[in-house]
Amino acid sequence: PRPKFEQSVLTHVKHPTFNIWDYTEVELIGLMENMFEVMDLTKTFNMDVNVIRAFLARVSVTYNANPFHNFKHCFCVTQMMYGILNVTGVISKLTPLEKLALICATIGHDLDHPGMNNAYQINANTDLTIIYNDISPLENHHAAVLFTLFRDPKLNILANLPEAQYRECRKQIINCILATDMAKHGEILAKFKGYSNNFNFDDPAQRQLLLQMIVKCSDISNEVRPKHISEPWVDNLLEEFFCQSDKEKKDGLPTAPFMDREKVTKPSAQVGFIGFVMIPLFELVAKVLPNMDEPILTPIKKAHEYYKSMLETKPAS
Repeated sequence: PRPKFEQSVLTHVKHPTFNIWDYTEVELIGLMENMFEVMDLTKTFNMDVNVIRAFLARVSVTYNANPFHNFKHCFCVTQMMYGILNVTGVISKLTPLEKLALICATIGHDLDHPGMNNAYQINANTDLTIIYNDISPLENHHAAVLFTLFRDPKLNILANLPEAQYRECRKQIINCILATDMAKHGEILAKFKGYSNNFNFDDPAQRQLLLQMIVKCSDISNEVRPKHISEPWVDNLLEEFFCQSDKEKKDGLPTAPFMDREKVTKPSAQVGFIGFVMIPLFELVAKVLPNMDEPILTPIKKAHEYYKSMLETKPAS
């Protein structure tokens, strides 16, 4: 049976301040199941609740036990997407199919992540880079794993979609997952910037790009959360980076300075990432979606100041 939640929890899960560390994996799965219900996807797409439950349970074990790219990260990204839809009110402008594509994309966006990034995959000539010809090997893999799960009738939450809707949903899910490759970041931002001054909700191409931007924001949104919730994630990410960098050095592969334990500190990593990646991304989305200032942009800027002050007070080594 699904865990029972107080109404206050179901309300709080619609907000970026939700504390994921307070819940077990079984409870997180129950909260995701609740999102399908609240967004009216279960009814609209004639889904079997047991299939949703089985799908989410399988997803939770298809994420690996990486320090960062694990099932809790999957939940965080899905919950932040749900939070953004709710605090901005854009949830009322999206079609049921768009909401379905968003929740499937956020749930599946890092499935079976090996804990090593695309640069490692390419430099180490792994199976994934051979299969995907060096083109977004991880993101292609995540999407392929998701649709492999859907091939199992016991897990296929999309089973009752008419063919045309399924095709459209599949296209949107794949586009959203592929958009999380940071190598595409500049290109996607430039395209959205072109739309942002006069965004047209009646243009399917603009709507599609907005979905990708919502998933991109959600994927890198930890600093939207209060510091006591977000800070453990920074340690987890650096741990994953350092493990990769150590292995690259050992194997004689190229290394990235931002992953090197001898070159990186937590504040230096955060100041650059928040200032150059997060703030421009979220500010651009805020030109199209209302009410992002107080619940979303303010905490990001506060986090930026916090890590900047840590840099300034750090004793010279």
